[in-house]
Amino acid sequence: MNKKRNRHPVKTYFDGILRSDRLLLSQAITLAESNLPADQKLAQELLTQVLPHTGRAIRIGITGVPGVGKSTFIEVFGKIITSLGKKLAVLAVDPSSQRTRGSIMGDKTRMETLSNDPLAYIRPSPAGNSLGGVTRNTRQALLLCEAAGYEVIIIETVGVGQSETAVHGMVDFFLLLALAGAGDELQGIKRGIMEMADAIAITKADGQNKQAAEQAAAMYKNALHLFPLSEKKWNPPVVTCSAYTQEGIRQVWEIITVYHQQMQASGYLLKNRQTQSLQWMYETIKQGLEGNFYNHPQIQAQLPVIEQEVINGQLPALTAALHLLSLFKVS
Repeated sequence: MNKKRNRHPVKTYFDGILRSDRLLLSQAITLAESNLPADQKLAQELLTQVLPHTGRAIRIGITGVPGVGKSTFIEVFGKIITSLGKKLAVLAVDPSSQRTRGSIMGDKTRMETLSNDPLAYIRPSPAGNSLGGVTRNTRQALLLCEAAGYEVIIIETVGVGQSETAVHGMVDFFLLLALAGAGDELQGIKRGIMEMADAIAITKADGQNKQAAEQAAAMYKNALHLFPLSEKKWNPPVVTCSAYTQEGIRQVWEIITVYHQQMQASGYLLKNRQTQSLQWMYETIKQGLEGNFYNHPQIQAQLPVIEQEVINGQLPALTAALHLLSLFKVS
C-alpha cells in the first residue's frame, strides 16, 4: 500500500534527482530495488531518462579483509573529498546481509560524521540473498546518484566472496585495504583480488603498528612486481595510512586523481565503462532467463522429481538438464 501511495510520475523523480533532492533520490533508488513489475517499469523509464546526465563521477571501489577498518577509512577519506567541495555518495554491496543481518547499518552509524555532511549521501544496500540482485540495485543506484550530481561514488564491499569481482565490474578505480599482521599479510588475500587492485593501502599505520605496516607495504610491493602490467599500463602504488592520525589518506585521493586523469587521457576509462555496460546487459539477460526458468510451472513441477533421480543415480546430470531445458523451450 505504501509503495503505491509513494509512487510519483517519472517526471517528478527526474526533476527531483536533477536538482539533487535527497528524498526523491532515495525514493527512486527504493523504486529500482523493488521487485514489483510496476515499480520496475517506472524505474527503467527513469533510468533511461537520466542516462544522459550520468557518467561524470569518479567511481571508486573499496574492499578489504574483516577488521581492516573500511568504515573508519571511508569516513576520513570521505571528509577529505567533501572538504574539497565535492559531492560524495557511498553505496554498499552486501549479498550476505539477509543471512547474517550484516553490519552495513552499523557502518552507517559508525560513519556518523560523514552521514551528517551535507555534501555526502550514504545508502546502505538492501538485504538480499542474491549477489546478482544486489549488484543490479547498486548499479542502478550509482547511475541515479551520478544524475543527482554526486561527483565521487564510493562502492564498498561489505560481504565476502564474489562481491569484490562484482564491485570491480562497476568502478573506475579499485582500492584494496590491507592490514599488517604477523608476517602472513599475503596469505589472507586472494591473488585475484590483488590483480584487480589499482592501489593497496595498509591501514592502522600508527603508534607501535607503524613499522609493521611499512614492512607489510614492502611485501605487497614485491608481490605486485610479480604480476604482468595490465592493459591500462598502471603500476598499483602501495601506501600506508592511518584513519586515527589521518596520515596517508589524502595521498590515496591524490593517487586516484592522477589515475583518473591518466585513464581519461589514454581512452581506457571510456573503453572500460563501455565494457562494464555490456557486461551488465549480459548479466541481466542471464539473470532474467534463469529467473524465468525456475519460475516456470512445468519446471517447478518436474524439478524435485528429476533432482531425486539424479541424486539416486537413475538419470545422468546432463540428460536431466537437457530434459528440463527442452520443457522450458517447448513452452
